[in-house]
Amino acid sequence: MEMFMRSMNFVVAKVVLGTSCCALAAAALAQTTIDERATGAAAADASAASDPNVYRPTARVNGEIITQTDIDQRTALFAFVNNAKLSPEESEQLKVQVFSALVDEKLKIQEAKANDIVVSDEEVLARFNQVAAQYGQTPQAFAKALAANGSSSVSLASQLRAEMAWDRLLGRKVEPFTSVSTEEVQAIIDRMKLAKGTAEYRLAEIYLSASPETAQATFDNAERIVEKIKQGGSFGEFARQFSEASTAVVGGDLGYVRLDQLPASLAETAAQLQPGQLAGPIEVPGGFSIVYLVDVKRILMADARDAVLSLKQMTMAFPPGTTPETGNAMAAKFVTATQQLNGCGSVDAAAAQLDAKVVSREDVAMRDLPAQLQTTLSTLAVGRATQPFGSQKEGISVLVLCGRETPSDVAAPSASVVEQQLLNDKIDKRAKRYLRDLRLDALIQYS
Repeated sequence: MEMFMRSMNFVVAKVVLGTSCCALAAAALAQTTIDERATGAAAADASAASDPNVYRPTARVNGEIITQTDIDQRTALFAFVNNAKLSPEESEQLKVQVFSALVDEKLKIQEAKANDIVVSDEEVLARFNQVAAQYGQTPQAFAKALAANGSSSVSLASQLRAEMAWDRLLGRKVEPFTSVSTEEVQAIIDRMKLAKGTAEYRLAEIYLSASPETAQATFDNAERIVEKIKQGGSFGEFARQFSEASTAVVGGDLGYVRLDQLPASLAETAAQLQPGQLAGPIEVPGGFSIVYLVDVKRILMADARDAVLSLKQMTMAFPPGTTPETGNAMAAKFVTATQQLNGCGSVDAAAAQLDAKVVSREDVAMRDLPAQLQTTLSTLAVGRATQPFGSQKEGISVLVLCGRETPSDVAAPSASVVEQQLLNDKIDKRAKRYLRDLRLDALIQYS
């Protein structure tokens, strides 16, 4: 499917729900060995003379220092992974939220240490190496890119270490004491059956806590985040960097929820959104939320997007050196031939005449395709081809719809699936309260 999808020039939704911003540290820190980290303090002492910001504290969180360098490098990291060009004013505004995130990191690591939870250098480096491979870069190359853009592997490591420590802390102090009863699970399933046909919304959320004293500043920061996402920033990366919900590690993905499961303000907003739309800041209990609507479906009802497709992709390459005039003539011939196809049985013969290649794809889930392509294929007659797409460099292609199977009904989710959803929701709420209490008890001194 990967090769199949690479050839399609369709716009994919801007939410990225799977790759952690902080996990980019994998590629960066791997150049820093355990021994180098152990002697890092001495090296930093030596560099302090040339960089007075290194040990100039901006704040102390329960005695542990956050420096201006920490803030600058984390801001640069965020701009780098989002490919954002920040003006000096935007950079200063972003640093307010970055500082809050760094305070939370300190609190998470401190609380983990207080409970004898330590994330080793080896574990951090192992995670880094995994992500480096995902990005298709060597650790050294990624580290150089970070440094060239004003960030550092140390900043990335700190963020990832905090996330790993917090996850383990929740696994020890929250998850074992959070349970879901059989009655709760059955009640949810019964309500789903009664609510058959009701809309479910797949939402992604960025949650920012606020007190009465910080409400305006938090709202302003949330507005800036919304603006950067609208300018092309990744919702998932902003969620990982700034969201205070436990869903931050998965890019803010809340999964499918009904409106009656949401705070009233979120429910009212979600009901007005179309898939792919962003909204916020929205005032919710304890702070503000930014939401992105990924998808909408009907409970226990079949949907055209639940269809499973059988497809053939026909691709004609342009030989090297093809002139624009020749290319246009070849493309016109390709368009005429493919729009006259009558069934998948004629695809191979047409491809042979055009010197084109055919790739068959079976059991393709409609929902796995880009939204624009879903719209096209949901109304395309079986045996017909899409409009051509591609370029002279990549070749020109069409998709031919060979079959479309739409389920007549949708079964209720299993008890285990419902149980896990309920459990995740309870853990998320308790994690928010846990971090809120740590903030309330913290001694934060500003320089």
